[in-house]
Amino acid sequence: MHKTVAQACETARELRALALPADADIVVCPPFTALAAVALELRDSGIALGAQTMHEADQGAFTGEISPPMLCEFGIAYVILGHSERRRSCGETDESVARKVRAALAHGIAPIVAVGETTEEHARGEAIEKSVRQTRAALGGLAEHDIARCVIAYEPIWAIGTGLVEEPAGANAVMSAVRACIQGLQAARIIYGGSMKGDNAAALMAQPDIDGGLIGGASLSAQSFAPIIEAAAHRSPSAR
Repeated sequence: MHKTVAQACETARELRALALPADADIVVCPPFTALAAVALELRDSGIALGAQTMHEADQGAFTGEISPPMLCEFGIAYVILGHSERRRSCGETDESVARKVRAALAHGIAPIVAVGETTEEHARGEAIEKSVRQTRAALGGLAEHDIARCVIAYEPIWAIGTGLVEEPAGANAVMSAVRACIQGLQAARIIYGGSMKGDNAAALMAQPDIDGGLIGGASLSAQSFAPIIEAAAHRSPSAR
C-alpha cells in the first residue's frame, strides 16, 4: 500500500527512462487505484503490469473486491496471490489461493503464488515442508502446461521488510524442493522474495533454482530497483 496515482506514475516514468537490460523480464505491481494510469505510462515499454491480488469470481456481491475481468481491462499480465500479508491480515487460505490461481489462469493472467515459513517454523527447520505444502495446495490437480505458466515466490515471512535475508544456499535448497514437488514446475519460474536488494540480488540469483525476485521496498524507487534488474539480466541462463 504505497504511492498515490501521481507517485506511481512518476516512478513508472523514472523506471522507463533508465537504460534497462532487454534480457530481463520486469513486472511492476502498483495499487489498484494506479493500474490504469501506470498502464498508460508503461505502454510499449516492455515492462509488464501486475496486480497485488484479486478475487476468484468474475462478478458478484463482493464489495470492495477486484475481479479477473476488471484486471484484464488494463492488460494485466501477472497477479500476486497468497502473499503472507494477505494470508495474515485478510484471512486468505491455501484453499482460497488455489481457487484464485485457477481463476487467473482461466483469464490468461499468470499467478505469482507466494509461499513461505514464519519465524517459528524456520526455527523448527520446517521451511521446506511448509513451502512444499503450500505449493501443492495451490497447484495440485492442474495440468502441467498450466503449472508451467505459474510463478512461485518463496518469501520467508521472517525476512519480509526486516532487512534479514536467507542465505543464498539455504533459499536455493527450499526452492529446489519446491521445483521438484510437482510435475510442471521444472519449466516454471521460482523467485525469491525476502529483502532482496541491490547488494544481495546477484548472490541470490547466482543460485541454480532462483530465477528472479519478488521485490518489496527496493522496488519503490527506480534507482534501488535498477540494480536488481541488472542482476537478473546477468543471471546465467544455464544456471539451472
